[in-house]
Amino acid sequence: MPAPPIDLGHLRDVARRAGEAVLEVYARDFEVEFKADESPLTEADQRSNEVIVAALQARYPEIPIISEEVRATDYSERAGWESCWLIDPLDGTKEFVKKNGEFTINIALIHCGEPVAGVVYRPVTGAMYSAEMGRGAYLEDAGGQPVRLENTKHYSNEQQITVVASRSHLSQEVEDFVNELRAAGKQVEFQSAGSSLKLCLVAEGKATVYPRFAPTMEWDTAAAHAIVNEAGRQVLNRETGEPLTYNKENLLNPWFIVE
Repeated sequence: MPAPPIDLGHLRDVARRAGEAVLEVYARDFEVEFKADESPLTEADQRSNEVIVAALQARYPEIPIISEEVRATDYSERAGWESCWLIDPLDGTKEFVKKNGEFTINIALIHCGEPVAGVVYRPVTGAMYSAEMGRGAYLEDAGGQPVRLENTKHYSNEQQITVVASRSHLSQEVEDFVNELRAAGKQVEFQSAGSSLKLCLVAEGKATVYPRFAPTMEWDTAAAHAIVNEAGRQVLNRETGEPLTYNKENLLNPWFIVE
């Protein structure tokens, strides 16, 4: 069956409302708690989650939700879901805590394991990335002007390469990847960014490749993956070369390359 019809404009509005809730917390002092995996949690994560979940349940009650901030439904039930939402109400909480502005709100629609629509919103700048399968990927600035995103620069065909990586998670394997490119005679510029903005930079053409050889969860990548796809690039499992899939039994992503 085809993916359920959605209103991408509505998703953008939901992300903006969640962003308002996040910025209210960002503008003042706030407490930082830590989850069992030692990742940070703030009031902003929780408030954003409440806004998004309530809006999606009201508009699309038939589509179940997977959220970073809600205990995951058991796979015995999830395995039967043809479609679901996959959301990260505050992607880049470490960047939020550091107050460097490099955090996003991610909302994706998954259908048969594939991201078919997504919005990535950066509240501090008002930048809104969005995409729906077959309809292209777009970036809107704070003034609401949409620009279509297309990136045809595959790193294997380029002499000058911009490699984007995480500000908070830089693994030895990524450093090795960069060194291999330089050994092959490539001129490599290294760029850092937080949260799902790294995938969006490849979609936007500001980066050539994003190697992620460290743990991420499905909600970290799903929305931006939809945008990367519609911009003409790919998010590939490093071992298999196949696109990342979603709503797996284990919600942990494999290592991947955005190219």
